[in-house]
Amino acid sequence: MFTGIVEGTAKVVSFEERPAAWLLKLDAPKEIAESLSIGDSLACNGCCLTVVSKEGSVLGFELLEESIRLTGFEGISSGDLVNVERPLAAGARLGGHFVSGHVDARAKILEFEKRGKNFYLRVEVPGEFAKYVVYKGSVAIDGISLTIAEAHSDSLAVWLIPHTLEVTNLGSAKVGKLVDLEFDLLAKYVEKIALGNREKSPYQP
Repeated sequence: MFTGIVEGTAKVVSFEERPAAWLLKLDAPKEIAESLSIGDSLACNGCCLTVVSKEGSVLGFELLEESIRLTGFEGISSGDLVNVERPLAAGARLGGHFVSGHVDARAKILEFEKRGKNFYLRVEVPGEFAKYVVYKGSVAIDGISLTIAEAHSDSLAVWLIPHTLEVTNLGSAKVGKLVDLEFDLLAKYVEKIALGNREKSPYQP
């Protein structure tokens, strides 16, 4: 479980296909790398991944085709920045919202521009997930807990303060870039309970 409060960024060292899976290597901040061991979890652009190798501050993660299909990792390359967050510790403050690290969809950035002192970001929303987009509700974009400022049928918009741009990869955001979206976990549970067997949600096979 995560909160969407990004701790920093890690630089992509390599991302290559191996016989069993894709191998992603990230050069993580020293404090984060030192605190993790093989088998531990780390949210990378909002996707919960397992550490499978460790060489100093360089952490390795395996990704399957399903993870590639649902996330923006498909277009990632060496030198790109990835948002990282360690799992929520018991007793810690919950500064963002409940984030599972299970990405729902990837989506393109439609608008990204400075308006006044802050930045406006609008991203597309796949149709089957539009019902989870609520004005003033929460969404995780590339693992960042953000408040929805505009809810449209096919997109959502958020406002970004300068601090967010400084500590996350959104500082290099641009129109057309793919980002990972995770919608409110609590809303999904409420939907499942309310629907019962009457109707299928996007999460039912």
